[in-house]
Amino acid sequence: MAAHTCNNLPLQPLTLRVTPLLRELVHRAAAWKRVPTTPIEFRLARVIIDEIAGLDEEPLGLSRPSDERLCRMVNAMLADLADSRPVDEWAECVGMTPRTLARHFREQTGLGIVAWRQRARVLRAIEMLAIGKDVTTIAMDLGYDNISAFIAMFRRVMGVTPGHYRREGREAS
Repeated sequence: MAAHTCNNLPLQPLTLRVTPLLRELVHRAAAWKRVPTTPIEFRLARVIIDEIAGLDEEPLGLSRPSDERLCRMVNAMLADLADSRPVDEWAECVGMTPRTLARHFREQTGLGIVAWRQRARVLRAIEMLAIGKDVTTIAMDLGYDNISAFIAMFRRVMGVTPGHYRREGREAS
Protein backbone atom coordinates (compact mmCIF):
# COMPACT_ATOMS: atom_id res chain seq x y z
CA MET A 1 0.00 0.00 0.00
CA ALA A 2 1.26 3.48 -0.82
CA ALA A 3 2.37 5.88 1.90
CA HIS A 4 0.00 8.82 2.28
CA THR A 5 0.40 12.42 3.31
CA CYS A 6 -1.76 14.18 5.89
CA ASN A 7 -4.37 14.91 3.20
CA ASN A 8 -4.54 11.17 2.42
CA LEU A 9 -3.16 11.50 -1.12
CA PRO A 10 -0.42 9.11 -2.21
CA LEU A 11 3.15 10.41 -2.04
CA GLN A 12 4.16 8.95 -5.41
CA PRO A 13 2.43 8.92 -8.80
CA LEU A 14 -0.10 6.14 -9.31
CA THR A 15 -2.48 5.05 -12.02
CA LEU A 16 -6.04 5.21 -10.74
CA ARG A 17 -9.35 4.29 -12.33
CA VAL A 18 -11.46 7.44 -12.21
CA THR A 19 -15.06 7.09 -11.06
CA PRO A 20 -17.89 8.95 -12.81
CA LEU A 21 -18.36 11.08 -9.67
CA LEU A 22 -14.70 12.12 -9.60
CA ARG A 23 -14.74 12.87 -13.33
CA GLU A 24 -17.71 15.23 -12.90
CA LEU A 25 -16.18 16.91 -9.86
CA VAL A 26 -12.92 17.51 -11.73
CA HIS A 27 -14.83 18.93 -14.73
CA ARG A 28 -16.62 21.32 -12.40
CA ALA A 29 -13.39 22.35 -10.65
CA ALA A 30 -11.64 22.84 -14.00
CA ALA A 31 -14.21 25.51 -14.85
CA TRP A 32 -13.18 27.61 -11.83
CA LYS A 33 -10.00 28.84 -13.61
CA ARG A 34 -8.53 29.68 -10.19
CA VAL A 35 -7.97 28.14 -6.79
CA PRO A 36 -11.08 27.60 -4.65
CA THR A 37 -12.24 30.77 -2.93
CA THR A 38 -15.83 30.17 -1.85
CA PRO A 39 -16.99 27.75 0.85
CA ILE A 40 -18.74 25.61 -1.79
CA GLU A 41 -15.57 25.41 -3.88
CA PHE A 42 -13.51 24.44 -0.83
CA ARG A 43 -15.99 21.67 0.04
CA LEU A 44 -15.97 20.35 -3.53
CA ALA A 45 -12.15 20.44 -3.56
CA ARG A 46 -12.13 18.42 -0.34
CA VAL A 47 -14.51 15.88 -1.85
CA ILE A 48 -12.18 15.58 -4.87
CA ILE A 49 -9.25 14.88 -2.54
CA ASP A 50 -11.30 12.37 -0.56
CA GLU A 51 -12.42 10.63 -3.77
CA ILE A 52 -8.84 10.38 -5.07
CA ALA A 53 -7.61 9.08 -1.71
CA GLY A 54 -10.28 6.38 -1.74
CA LEU A 55 -9.47 5.02 -5.19
CA ASP A 56 -7.61 1.75 -5.62
CA GLU A 57 -4.41 1.71 -7.58
CA GLU A 58 -4.91 0.49 -11.13
CA PRO A 59 -1.64 -1.12 -12.12
CA LEU A 60 -1.03 -0.36 -15.78
CA GLY A 61 2.72 -0.36 -15.86
CA LEU A 62 4.68 -3.11 -17.50
CA SER A 63 7.56 -4.40 -15.41
CA ARG A 64 10.53 -5.71 -17.32
CA PRO A 65 12.63 -8.64 -16.16
CA SER A 66 16.29 -8.26 -15.27
CA ASP A 67 17.46 -11.65 -16.58
CA GLU A 68 19.08 -11.20 -20.00
CA ARG A 69 17.27 -14.20 -21.52
CA LEU A 70 13.92 -12.95 -20.30
CA CYS A 71 14.74 -9.46 -21.60
CA ARG A 72 15.33 -10.90 -25.08
CA MET A 73 12.01 -12.72 -24.85
CA VAL A 74 10.17 -9.59 -23.70
CA ASN A 75 11.74 -7.52 -26.48
CA ALA A 76 10.61 -10.11 -29.04
CA MET A 77 7.09 -10.06 -27.57
CA LEU A 78 6.93 -6.28 -27.69
CA ALA A 79 8.23 -6.23 -31.26
CA ASP A 80 5.33 -8.46 -32.34
CA LEU A 81 2.40 -8.41 -29.93
CA ALA A 82 0.41 -10.49 -32.40
CA ASP A 83 2.74 -13.42 -31.65
CA SER A 84 0.70 -15.72 -29.41
CA ARG A 85 3.42 -18.32 -29.01
CA PRO A 86 2.73 -20.56 -25.98
CA VAL A 87 4.95 -20.61 -22.89
CA ASP A 88 6.62 -23.90 -23.80
CA GLU A 89 7.85 -22.43 -27.10
CA TRP A 90 9.21 -19.34 -25.32
CA ALA A 91 10.91 -21.63 -22.82
CA GLU A 92 12.67 -23.47 -25.63
CA CYS A 93 13.76 -20.13 -27.16
CA VAL A 94 15.35 -18.94 -23.90
CA GLY A 95 16.79 -22.31 -22.87
CA MET A 96 14.65 -22.95 -19.78
CA THR A 97 11.99 -25.42 -18.85
CA PRO A 98 8.47 -23.98 -19.06
CA ARG A 99 8.11 -24.21 -15.29
CA THR A 100 11.43 -22.42 -14.63
CA LEU A 101 10.58 -19.75 -17.18
CA ALA A 102 7.16 -19.17 -15.65
CA ARG A 103 8.62 -18.98 -12.12
CA HIS A 104 11.44 -16.56 -13.05
CA PHE A 105 9.15 -14.42 -15.16
CA ARG A 106 6.60 -14.03 -12.35
CA GLU A 107 9.35 -13.31 -9.79
CA GLN A 108 10.87 -10.59 -11.96
CA THR A 109 7.75 -8.94 -13.39
CA GLY A 110 5.01 -9.70 -10.87
CA LEU A 111 2.87 -11.21 -13.65
CA GLY A 112 2.58 -14.48 -15.47
CA ILE A 113 3.66 -14.50 -19.11
CA VAL A 114 0.12 -14.56 -20.51
CA ALA A 115 -1.04 -11.73 -18.20
CA TRP A 116 2.09 -9.71 -19.03
CA ARG A 117 1.49 -10.10 -22.78
CA GLN A 118 -2.17 -9.14 -22.31
CA ARG A 119 -1.18 -5.99 -20.41
CA ALA A 120 1.36 -5.14 -23.13
CA ARG A 121 -1.40 -5.50 -25.71
CA VAL A 122 -3.73 -3.24 -23.74
CA LEU A 123 -1.06 -0.57 -23.40
CA ARG A 124 -0.33 -0.75 -27.14
CA ALA A 125 -4.07 -0.60 -27.85
CA ILE A 126 -4.33 2.58 -25.77
CA GLU A 127 -1.48 4.12 -27.79
CA MET A 128 -3.20 3.12 -31.03
CA LEU A 129 -6.56 4.48 -29.89
CA ALA A 130 -4.86 7.78 -29.02
CA ILE A 131 -3.56 8.20 -32.58
CA GLY A 132 -6.97 7.42 -34.07
CA LYS A 133 -6.63 3.83 -35.29
CA ASP A 134 -9.94 2.04 -35.57
CA VAL A 135 -10.75 -0.78 -33.19
CA THR A 136 -10.82 -3.47 -35.89
CA THR A 137 -7.32 -2.56 -37.08
CA ILE A 138 -6.03 -2.55 -33.51
CA ALA A 139 -7.54 -5.97 -32.82
CA MET A 140 -5.97 -7.47 -35.94
CA ASP A 141 -2.58 -5.78 -35.33
CA LEU A 142 -2.50 -7.23 -31.82
CA GLY A 143 -3.18 -10.78 -32.99
CA TYR A 144 -6.86 -11.19 -32.18
CA ASP A 145 -8.80 -13.43 -34.55
CA ASN A 146 -11.92 -11.35 -34.13
CA ILE A 147 -12.85 -7.94 -32.83
CA SER A 148 -15.22 -9.36 -30.19
CA ALA A 149 -12.41 -11.19 -28.41
CA PHE A 150 -10.32 -8.00 -28.37
CA ILE A 151 -13.19 -5.86 -27.07
CA ALA A 152 -13.96 -8.42 -24.34
CA MET A 153 -10.30 -8.50 -23.22
CA PHE A 154 -10.04 -4.69 -23.27
CA ARG A 155 -13.25 -4.33 -21.25
CA ARG A 156 -12.06 -6.95 -18.72
CA VAL A 157 -8.78 -5.08 -18.18
CA MET A 158 -9.90 -1.45 -18.52
CA GLY A 159 -13.52 -1.65 -17.37
CA VAL A 160 -14.84 -0.09 -20.61
CA THR A 161 -14.84 -0.93 -24.30
CA PRO A 162 -12.11 0.54 -26.54
CA GLY A 163 -14.68 2.84 -28.18
CA HIS A 164 -15.89 4.11 -24.81
CA TYR A 165 -12.29 4.55 -23.65
CA ARG A 166 -11.52 6.62 -26.76
CA ARG A 167 -14.63 8.80 -26.26
CA GLU A 168 -13.75 9.40 -22.58
CA GLY A 169 -10.23 10.43 -23.60
CA ARG A 170 -11.54 12.94 -26.11
CA GLU A 171 -14.01 14.39 -23.62
CA ALA A 172 -11.24 14.85 -21.04
CA SER A 173 -9.05 16.80 -23.45
